[in-house]
Amino acid sequence: MNYILSIDQGTTGTRSVLIDAQTFALVGQVSKEYPQIYPKPSWVEHNLNDIWATVESTATEVLKNHNVQGHMIKAIGITNQRETTCAFDKKGIPLANAIVWQDRRTTEFCQELRAQNLSEKIKEKTGLPIDPYFSATKMNWLLKNNSSVSSANSKGELLFGTIDTFLLYKLSGNVSHKTDASNASRTMLMNLKTCEWDKDLLEIFSVKRESLPSIEDSFGLFGVTKALSFLPDGIPVTGILGDQQSALFGQAGFHKGEMKCTYGTGAFVLLNTGEDLVYSKSGLLTTVEYKHKGKAVYALEGSSYIAGAAIQWLRDNLKIISKSADIEPLAREVKDLAELKHIQFFPFFAGIGSPYWNAEAKGAITGLTRDSSQSHIAYACLEGVAMSINDLLNAMKKDTGLAIKSLKVDGGAAANSLLMELQATISETTIIRPKVIETTAFGAAMAAAIGAGLTDFERLSTTWKKDREFPIEQNLLPYIKDKKFLWEKTMQTFFK
Repeated sequence: MNYILSIDQGTTGTRSVLIDAQTFALVGQVSKEYPQIYPKPSWVEHNLNDIWATVESTATEVLKNHNVQGHMIKAIGITNQRETTCAFDKKGIPLANAIVWQDRRTTEFCQELRAQNLSEKIKEKTGLPIDPYFSATKMNWLLKNNSSVSSANSKGELLFGTIDTFLLYKLSGNVSHKTDASNASRTMLMNLKTCEWDKDLLEIFSVKRESLPSIEDSFGLFGVTKALSFLPDGIPVTGILGDQQSALFGQAGFHKGEMKCTYGTGAFVLLNTGEDLVYSKSGLLTTVEYKHKGKAVYALEGSSYIAGAAIQWLRDNLKIISKSADIEPLAREVKDLAELKHIQFFPFFAGIGSPYWNAEAKGAITGLTRDSSQSHIAYACLEGVAMSINDLLNAMKKDTGLAIKSLKVDGGAAANSLLMELQATISETTIIRPKVIETTAFGAAMAAAIGAGLTDFERLSTTWKKDREFPIEQNLLPYIKDKKFLWEKTMQTFFK
């Protein structure tokens, strides 16, 4: 048998997945978390050596678990947390911790850019609002504040990239310094119309073109493995997609009008707009879904920074659950929803993304009384995540005029059936969960299959299978109507 190896490098962990290269069935997977680094409030970093170690260990283990030899891997696909910014040298040695997409340290610089009246220019070129979320301000910060980065820059030894670029460089034995258009579109340095680095933007952010990777189609030969301890030389890397684009791809969202929501560390709604470059008037992002045969396919995106991370906060900080899956049974202990009437959970630990774009927002739990319990907080947490995603869907409706009757979902938190029931009722739409909820990793494997010539779009459209639908819970509607009113009133008052 032959296989595709999919490397899904996420915000809190790395997953290596084996896919059968003939049937595209999921054979096995191994995941491993790595440390989150918080040097200061609102700062988030990752050690790139930690990330690389999880790639090595998970890939090694998944091959061992299924008695797969390295030569049986016919292609590798990469998908990754986007916007997270890496600085390394030409030997592949990290020059600094990666600055994570959630990091807010460049808020003041973003305010300065807005004060220079650059918002419209940057949005027209990139489809993005000026926000610390994106890579360009992080690169600028590293150049100004990290002596190793600035020294390497002056010597012509500096290489910038998002996580996909770093992993590709390491996999290829420090040869291939490349990215794909879906990841490049999240840097705030790529011109959406040309899918090339933009000269004006490079000047604004003081980034040298030579330090950036080349922008490639999402499917094709990016490089081959070389000098690795865990894989033989010569395996082609043939697909790269940013994680949210990969999730839509894994949901067979190749065509205009396809839509999904991924519940990972954050939550992200993507709508494929085809070759139409649609600019949002409602706080959404315009981005590249994928680039194929020189043509870009675009998407509208709503970004909620915190989803599964709110559940992890209950686990790691409040310690009211021991594992993330425990939140559903705990929340279901609430029998009388009237007890939750005034309790609201605002999961804004990293500010607010779409549609409000408030980098200064903070998380909050309001409406607590003496009888409020752990189960109330757990339920309110799930409700708050679903409410914030509903804000994205409302913005999508405003921008497109679409009546969203159904929504495909994926990601780890999509396994939480109570969250899916709440989402269906709050958003008044049928939620459709696939059999494989880890569609991010599956999408990267499918991208690699396309790039390696192992399949085509038509065949891939038949691989998606439905697991379960979640209809609107009619008995919940009166309660949800009141909670939505309270949510919207609070958001308009404090966060708009």
